[in-house]
Amino acid sequence: MAKLYFYYSAMNAGKTTTLLQSAHNYRERGMRVLILTPRLDHRAGSGTVASRIGLRAEGLAFDRGHDLQALVAGDIAAHGALHCVLVDEAQFLTRAQAWQLSDVVDALRIPVLCYGLRTDFRGELFEGSQYLLAWADEMQEIKTICHTGKKATMTVRVDDAGRAVSDGPQVEIGGNERYVSVSRAEFKRIARGEGTIEPVQPPLPI
Repeated sequence: MAKLYFYYSAMNAGKTTTLLQSAHNYRERGMRVLILTPRLDHRAGSGTVASRIGLRAEGLAFDRGHDLQALVAGDIAAHGALHCVLVDEAQFLTRAQAWQLSDVVDALRIPVLCYGLRTDFRGELFEGSQYLLAWADEMQEIKTICHTGKKATMTVRVDDAGRAVSDGPQVEIGGNERYVSVSRAEFKRIARGEGTIEPVQPPLPI
């Protein structure tokens, strides 16, 4: 039975690596998949999904105005039966797009696997994550570790001096140079201005 899945985490927990492994598993069994990725995240090039460990695959880039059910239906009409839809950076979905993905599951009977952050640098839910948490059939946390040794559940945006940034737009694309995954207790400490935190998750060698 097709389901809507949401795999969430803090930054640098391996979400994209897990997505790409899932896509590989389907393809290895002769099944066709479609990878959707928001156009605004173009760090690896528009439509390209890339992980920190060097894995990459081509996907279909979408904007906030796109109807994702229509995109999936169009892909099926052009290329034939589809066995799974995978969504990278799912926190950037709109409410309408999260609902459209549920229609892919319910009307088209295709499983949809979404991977994304749960909260932003203020500790608040992203729009896409909010509705996936509300509507997904199954949810699973992908775990990562804070530099304190505790489980990291939140993400800090830092400036060049390693100070927490509390103002600015919710969406600001960046990687290890701007964001650090931390525990809730560490998030509170840094947000209060008690010291600085340097990015401690350098890119892995390719």
